[in-house]
Amino acid sequence: MEMDIINPATLTDAGKKLIAQIKVAPASRLAFISGQVALNEKGELVGPGDYRLQAIQVFTNLKLAIEAAGGRPDQVAQMKIYVVKHNAELAKLVFAAGMEVFGPEWPLAASTYLGVESLGLPEWLIEADAIVALPPEGRF
Repeated sequence: MEMDIINPATLTDAGKKLIAQIKVAPASRLAFISGQVALNEKGELVGPGDYRLQAIQVFTNLKLAIEAAGGRPDQVAQMKIYVVKHNAELAKLVFAAGMEVFGPEWPLAASTYLGVESLGLPEWLIEADAIVALPPEGRF
């Protein structure tokens, strides 16, 4: 299932390699992936105090969740990334970690990157959630 990406000339194209201004999905099933934090499959925090290690785990969890729903990174319609005590250097680090996990399959999605004061627990530094447009047919 292909989705249309629209980056109109009336909006900036500054982040066109990282986000889509608009992503249009045909009628389909939607998977709403909860915010993923830097917990591994055993529930252990990966990278306490380390933004890079936490970002890698967050994006790994997000990728695993997309696959578990029967989706692919290119089917991510929307993604939100939350970063505690954001600054410009952290944005570079977070996106670099995401590219490390997804490689050329980085989810080009309608995206929001938010600097936040805190997340659910004080040791969590990064969280990401997504909406994935799945094909009408599927295993669920």
